Amino acid sequence: MTMTDTGVRWVPVPPRRRRPRTLAVGGAVLAALLIVHVIAWRTTEMSFATLLDGADGMADFLSEAIPPDLSADVLLPSLEGALVTLWIGLLGTTLSIPFALLLALAAARGTAPGPVVYQAARGLLSFLRAVPDVVFALIFVTAVGLGPFPGVLALVFHNVGVMGKLWAETIEDADPGPPTALRSAGAGRLQVAAHALLPSLTPQLTGLLLYRFDVNVRSSLVLGLVGAGGIGFLINQSIQLFRFDEMLTHILVVLVLIVAVDRLSALVRRHLGSAA
Repeated sequence: MTMTDTGVRWVPVPPRRRRPRTLAVGGAVLAALLIVHVIAWRTTEMSFATLLDGADGMADFLSEAIPPDLSADVLLPSLEGALVTLWIGLLGTTLSIPFALLLALAAARGTAPGPVVYQAARGLLSFLRAVPDVVFALIFVTAVGLGPFPGVLALVFHNVGVMGKLWAETIEDADPGPPTALRSAGAGRLQVAAHALLPSLTPQLTGLLLYRFDVNVRSSLVLGLVGAGGIGFLINQSIQLFRFDEMLTHILVVLVLIVAVDRLSALVRRHLGSAA
């Protein structure tokens, strides 16, 4: 307790005591998390000793992969495969836009025509989002054969679920002022969406679209491992043939592709942010 020149007395604030109930709940949560992690550790057979035992095998693997094979016979097909991977990610993103937008409008409370349509759209988005794109790729590879086409279809189906969900939540969190004003003037749901919601949400929706494009390019690499074309197919082929130097070349090309896509997406997002 002190007295200042102005005559104001400062009284120290006593420390806030934690309630016994709060401490008990926190302790119970920590104990539950610890038990869950112990169960997960044992179920997944985690073992650092096994990892150390495999160090010699990893060293042999790296010695065979380094240096990478940068010959034209390997590098040119790798670059072509990277472009195919890029096109798969691009088409998988852009072709899903109309379907994702329609489902997002139907799955948002402010724009859904009714509760039945709302629940149906939410259920469809959940289903498409729950099925991994790799599973979709395996289904379409069985249906239409190997190549980039099943990879595009797999990304379209899965991306509709993910992007539709993201867009629906963005629409629900929009400023209710402009839509309310249009509704009071007699505008319908589609008019409200077209003239109030979508124009004001264009930067956010476009930012989410670019994020999904970035993710889809990475996903198209994995889809190639199951026969959906692109550079992932070349990586899988190199591993099966034990040509690890070629595999490393493909991985380096993938690294360049991912960095380029990431930089491009960041540049467009900054431009949208400054324009907004």
